[in-house]
Amino acid sequence: MDIYTILKLIWGGILCLLMIGLALMVGMDMGVGTLLRFVGKDDAERRTMLNIIGPHWDGNQVWFVLGGGAIFAAFPTLYATSFSVFYLVMIMLLFSMILRPVAFEYRSKADSTRWRASWDWTFLISGFLPMFIYGAAFGNILSGVGYHFSWTGQYYQDSSFISYLLNPFVILCGLLSVSLSVYQGGVMLMLRSNDPIYSRARNFSRIAGVLAAFLFAAGGVFICFMQGFMLTEPVNTAMPANPLHGQHVARAAGAWLLNYSAHPVLWLLPVAGLASMICGSALVTLKKTVLAWWCGMSAWIGVIGTVAAAMFPFLMPSTTKPDQSLTLWNSTGSLYGLTCMLIVSTIFIPLIITYTSWCYYVMRGKVSTAEIANDPHSY
Repeated sequence: MDIYTILKLIWGGILCLLMIGLALMVGMDMGVGTLLRFVGKDDAERRTMLNIIGPHWDGNQVWFVLGGGAIFAAFPTLYATSFSVFYLVMIMLLFSMILRPVAFEYRSKADSTRWRASWDWTFLISGFLPMFIYGAAFGNILSGVGYHFSWTGQYYQDSSFISYLLNPFVILCGLLSVSLSVYQGGVMLMLRSNDPIYSRARNFSRIAGVLAAFLFAAGGVFICFMQGFMLTEPVNTAMPANPLHGQHVARAAGAWLLNYSAHPVLWLLPVAGLASMICGSALVTLKKTVLAWWCGMSAWIGVIGTVAAAMFPFLMPSTTKPDQSLTLWNSTGSLYGLTCMLIVSTIFIPLIITYTSWCYYVMRGKVSTAEIANDPHSY
């Protein structure tokens, strides 16, 4: 195996790591935002919830930047094509995420019930919608995307963005993402708050974990009968980033399960994901909050790992011209670019993980509603 192929595989693993970090850290904050109107029954309780994630939410957005940056630097063909295919969806995502910092800064500027209630609903939108789109994106690439390239390399979109959203499997994947986000957000509130916020968050987190397990299992049934993609001939894994030639792809029902048939050990990923969701709900019921948080992380690893194992080496398959599907082999950057970015990532990803862990350790402990209500400088 040559060094270029090894670097492609390494960057595939890094991309999975960044997607898991994004889902876990950003999703946790989004989950709190989604729950704000339902767990917090008055202004003091909602302010308490916002101050629980207040020291961390903007730092957690670095995972969003890292994910997009990694695709841009290491998978330029995938970046250009996917951001074009999902352009309107990306605009919706960015608009909803722009609302989030605005809501944090503006909510406390006026002591008005109507003013603050309006921003509370903004938190709901900016929490639910990004996580729904995040999960829906995985559903879209599993279903296949309508695009193709001309002989000049010009990209053409063959499906409406509405069809990417109004798809039963895509909706299921979006709701799965939201459920895991609400689960993790509820556990975060349990870790940092007291009753009555603690008990209400516990109820929502327990339900969200069970719902996520059901949706994940239902998604597995979908995939068994879904038209998946598979390479019909061996390819040059060190091929340049050119989707116009070099591979032959076919579609077939159950094709996404071929990797699991060839390597049965991969079944540990969906089993671990499903078990983590069920165990997480049980641990929430038993008030084992720390263990429940780690189960949430394990659930995300299981879900994203399951998708990655099923699709390998596909990154964004094309339903219009399957031979032009983007894979790990034909959509990465150059050998030099992957090498330089690997050096940078080896330095900064551990630093980010260390710094984030240190921040959560330093700012551990319960946030008191009574203290927040009397503190004019808090959110």
